[in-house]
Amino acid sequence: MNSNDNPPEQNAYLKELNALFIPLDGMENLDRMVKAIGDADIVLLGEASHGTSDFYRVRAELSKKLITSKGFNIIGVEGDWPSAYRVNRYVKGMEGADSSAADALGDFTRWPTWMWANTDIRDFTEWLKEYNEANHGGGSVRAKVGFYGIDMYSLWESMEAIIGYLEETNSPQLKQARRTYACFDPYSRDHQSYGIAAGLLSESCEKEVVELLQQMQSRRMAYPGSEEELNAEVNMLVTSSSEAYYRTMVRGGPQSWNIRDKHMVESLKRIMSYYGASAKAIVWEHNTHIGDARATDMMADGMVNVGQLLREDPEHRVFAIGFGTYQGEVLAGRAWGSPVEKMTVPPGQPESWEYYMHQAGGGRNGMIMLSDASSMLHTTIGHRAIGVVYEPAHERFGNYVPSSMADRYNAFVHLDRTTALQPLPILQPVATDALFSE
Repeated sequence: MNSNDNPPEQNAYLKELNALFIPLDGMENLDRMVKAIGDADIVLLGEASHGTSDFYRVRAELSKKLITSKGFNIIGVEGDWPSAYRVNRYVKGMEGADSSAADALGDFTRWPTWMWANTDIRDFTEWLKEYNEANHGGGSVRAKVGFYGIDMYSLWESMEAIIGYLEETNSPQLKQARRTYACFDPYSRDHQSYGIAAGLLSESCEKEVVELLQQMQSRRMAYPGSEEELNAEVNMLVTSSSEAYYRTMVRGGPQSWNIRDKHMVESLKRIMSYYGASAKAIVWEHNTHIGDARATDMMADGMVNVGQLLREDPEHRVFAIGFGTYQGEVLAGRAWGSPVEKMTVPPGQPESWEYYMHQAGGGRNGMIMLSDASSMLHTTIGHRAIGVVYEPAHERFGNYVPSSMADRYNAFVHLDRTTALQPLPILQPVATDALFSE
């Protein structure tokens, strides 16, 4: 479609985008993004899908620049804490670490495994390890860049990690931890079964979890200020949040979503507290988490998200970067737990954010700094979001989120034609209930 065929208001929109569009040829112009980030201590890096290699690749390059030039030392991802902590052990060279990045990613067995067990994350993990060895080889574990999962689906895995830690430290809380774990035994590690029993039949383990949380919070720390103490602390937080999430999800409504995003914010804050005054965090999550919910229709539904909660916190300076594509490929499943497929992403719908960025860039990759935008980019238009369950032929019915882009993000990266992730072979992938909303 030629811009001359557009209505006048659309041409005005394209004119502004053309003026703001910065071509992203290679990775050179990412330095302009680093400069725009300024003194932010939290940088949120989004993605329009969980299965697009180009999003991961650009986020990795931008993260490297932030680590090397601005001292960022925390990578927080939309993944389970225990699985990501195995990667953290590897990149920090901790005791018991794996011998390769591919091995370190071996605990990402929960469907969709491709989100983190893929070649782009493998390569980034190797870079993190090499960077830590070259720059902090003789330093403390805390001095090294860490890799952490800030999500909360790992109820059973986190409980097992807590019990292991309490056994190792001969903690008096071990008895309560075993009692709490036993409460979940009847549900055979089935989140949906527990959710139905707790949410609809009032047969929950909430009391046992609360008691354990209170005991662990009041105890004398075995290894105060250590990474293992952080591991136990966040695993306990995961257990509490996860139990509440599964208990509420069967009832519908925004509560379970809000529990999850509030947990991710709290997990990030615990990690940053561990790093102290030097803490600077990069977060990799879907656009639906890092883009301010108040700039979308999520607010009308009573939902909050990571981007909103962090922007509202006066203790932090936050810079959020959204990502999108006009067309290409993506990894996803046709239904929850279905085999992963490489799917075709159709061209962005007319009058969507993706369509306008494609028009403005003439089919090139590029980025814009939304802080420079006028009122035109504060209008609300559709912005594509692809989940782990996807049907390209039906996307116009539910894959576009009405968004005021200049209010949702500080900047945006447009990758015009994208390719799918390349997953790593992971043994025994586990398909749990349909938990992902994005």
